[in-house]
Amino acid sequence: MNVFGSSGVRGVALDELTPADTVELAQAAGAVFRDRNARVAVGRDSRLTGELFVHAVASGLASVGCDVDCLGVVPTPSLQAYCEQAGVPGVMVTASHNPPEFNGIKLIGDNGVELTRDTLERVESHLEAESAMTTWDEAGEIRSTEGANSAYREQLLEAVDRDRIAGAELTVALDPGHGAGSLTSPGLFRELGCTVKTINAQPDGRFPGRDPEPVQENLAELGRLVESAGADIGIAHDGDADRAIFFDETGAFVDGDAALAALTAPELDAGDTVVSAVNASQRLVDVTTDADASLRLTPIGSTHLITAIRELQAAGETVSIAGEGNGGIIYPSYRVARDGAYTAARLCELIVETPLSELIAPYDGYANVRRNISYDTDEEREAMIDAISAVAEEADATVDTTDGYRLDYGDAWVLARPSGTEPVIRVYAEARSQERAETLVDQMAGAIS
Repeated sequence: MNVFGSSGVRGVALDELTPADTVELAQAAGAVFRDRNARVAVGRDSRLTGELFVHAVASGLASVGCDVDCLGVVPTPSLQAYCEQAGVPGVMVTASHNPPEFNGIKLIGDNGVELTRDTLERVESHLEAESAMTTWDEAGEIRSTEGANSAYREQLLEAVDRDRIAGAELTVALDPGHGAGSLTSPGLFRELGCTVKTINAQPDGRFPGRDPEPVQENLAELGRLVESAGADIGIAHDGDADRAIFFDETGAFVDGDAALAALTAPELDAGDTVVSAVNASQRLVDVTTDADASLRLTPIGSTHLITAIRELQAAGETVSIAGEGNGGIIYPSYRVARDGAYTAARLCELIVETPLSELIAPYDGYANVRRNISYDTDEEREAMIDAISAVAEEADATVDTTDGYRLDYGDAWVLARPSGTEPVIRVYAEARSQERAETLVDQMAGAIS
């Protein structure tokens, strides 16, 4: 049983994911959480169905005897900060980067970190058992709790070099995409001494300005804002603001893999370990090799990265940074959690002395292409996976099956894998030329289709 996928449970709200489903998920989580703490925090992003599902989650938790703190609309990192500070586990109602009609559930431990795979399996085992509802007089209390976002901002201000950023008098162009980051990131960067220009900065579950996923094709307006405002950097978040994607001072889009490499380089000492997913760019391989560090690859998704970080730390290894090219980056010395605002602030520290275009210049020279191929039924999904396997068997390439099939041709690679959050097969490719990358994607996508 693998209900929670690579980053929680997600589905089309009131169709693939219903309030009844959510109550059961919350009851199962509550049964596990009660082992350590009978109080649970619940937050949500800005989606229209968010409040509906929060009520279902709170009811499910209270029905198994958990007291519930409802935080309102918060970024996932804000909920995680609250959980760590209060020492309570949490449930985040979010579909992250998925389209507006989706919603989902993400589970957080009392240390502010997403649950590892083994703990999620314990929750899933409770889903298969009968619900252990308590009696009427032992039901949990549900209360509204304010101040989580302001406390989160204060923690961020203390965690970064505020004076360094303020002294540079940076201009930041910011696109929270109508998500939960609208309530935290504009204020944060103003408090860091930046001049802030915003777009799509009002929470709106319809996401009228752009789709929640911060990919280049959805962010053209942010690039124009950077140019017109003369900004030093453009920052975009996904729906729950645990990711950050960037534009440089010229208004040019910064590839997420290039940003990850630029952020990784100053963090590494010899012997350190970097954790990334199986779609890791050669840029990251080069950075870790140059620093005499190690690279640990995992299946795609924050749950897998976090599980690997915990395993490596338990073995005495130093994990200085972890992340993926989608803008989800983890600084374990800060918190083992993706945090878009923290990542963006750390990049602002670096561009104080070096413009972003120059900072990422050493990591240019690669072209990345990604395509999604949707399916409607499990039978279609299995047929597509069979087609990917057939391509891998015939290819003159090194094959990695950590997550899907990655075919490494020496000069380029292509990866095909089922998404852990949407009914699509994702195909990625990287090469030294755009043409080569597109050819690899076309070949794989053609076989799948």
